[in-house]
Amino acid sequence: MFKRIFANNNEKAEMTFFDHLEELRGHLFRAAVAIVVFGIIGWVYTNEILDKIVFGPTNRDFPSYIALCKISHATGLGDKLCIVPVDIVFQNHVLTGQIMLQFKLAFIVGLVLGFPYIFWEFWRFVKPALKPKEVRGARGIIFWVSFQFFLGICFSYFLMAPFTINFLAGYTVTTKAVNQFFIDDYFDLMTQIVIGMGVLFELPVLIFFLTKIGLITPTFLRTYRRHAIVIILVLAAVITPPDVIDQLIVFTPLYLLYEISIYISVRALKGMEDKEKEPEIEEWS
Repeated sequence: MFKRIFANNNEKAEMTFFDHLEELRGHLFRAAVAIVVFGIIGWVYTNEILDKIVFGPTNRDFPSYIALCKISHATGLGDKLCIVPVDIVFQNHVLTGQIMLQFKLAFIVGLVLGFPYIFWEFWRFVKPALKPKEVRGARGIIFWVSFQFFLGICFSYFLMAPFTINFLAGYTVTTKAVNQFFIDDYFDLMTQIVIGMGVLFELPVLIFFLTKIGLITPTFLRTYRRHAIVIILVLAAVITPPDVIDQLIVFTPLYLLYEISIYISVRALKGMEDKEKEPEIEEWS
């Protein structure tokens, strides 16, 4: 058994650059198959997904609007928090527009639903190159990365997207211009907001595992807090349209994520230090 393990380790150590490329090709191929398989769901149920989910923030029965209105009435604020979405009539401006939209929707659905498996394939490729300490520190990474990704998607879809869409759709500078929007512009904006926040919500998980393997410390995060603020502002400008209010809506949760990451890093480092002290206590007892 031990000979087999050492043989496997030696075989991995002797892999050439092209061997690694071949192995990476296999992982990428399986990830692509997962996207296609899950993308079939998006293709088959295009109409339902577009009407109920993608265009959800334009509907009056959107869950966020109902919840805010109930909170407003329960707290005695009347209808102050009740949001009536802007009426939007979407246009298709090219002959192949709607079929291309269906392809894009299928790809996004496949990417989102297949994300846990895609990351698992990535982890299988990276894991052999890590040290045992780093592998132990990354225990549970598949679950937590997937959890944070879907949490970011839910946060942006139910909170950020409705306010952003309604603000932009209702914003006017003159009564002589009527707001009419292309369907692909709306879809691209929704994708940019939702997927972008899903990725950015990985920050606490990333910080936790980087602390576990010794690449990040709370001191480092505190020292470069100002630099992080600048980077977050840039990211907020990229994710949202060039509007200060929308950028603040994105910046605030991202900055809170950074502060949460510092706390998580402190807890992770403390846990590691406590584990290192345990053998010493056992020896003296």
